[in-house]
Amino acid sequence: MKNLYLLTIFIFTGTSDKIYFESSPKKAKVMVNGIEKCKTPCTTAIKRSMNPETVTLQLEGYDTRSIQLEQSMNAVSFLNLLNILGWGIDAATGAMKKYDPKTYVLDLDKE
Repeated sequence: MKNLYLLTIFIFTGTSDKIYFESSPKKAKVMVNGIEKCKTPCTTAIKRSMNPETVTLQLEGYDTRSIQLEQSMNAVSFLNLLNILGWGIDAATGAMKKYDPKTYVLDLDKE
């Protein structure tokens, strides 16, 4: 049963979501946990967790902007309805949730 659970997560949903970021002006650094992921416009994979990630956009000459990504329930986790171990693993890894929306368009203000 545990192997079935792991296959469900990895085959159907994986452990991260691809999120698209766009900013005005372009070329802002997209930072997650202090690590630059890409520069706008871009798509980057962000690992799921029970606590939503905060993403920071930085561009010289503009105010830094931080947003907390929004989450919703991951319907695939309901496949573990009768498997308490599976639910526990989903909760511990953040797989019970997914990032939604998958697109963020942000305006940056001049300093």
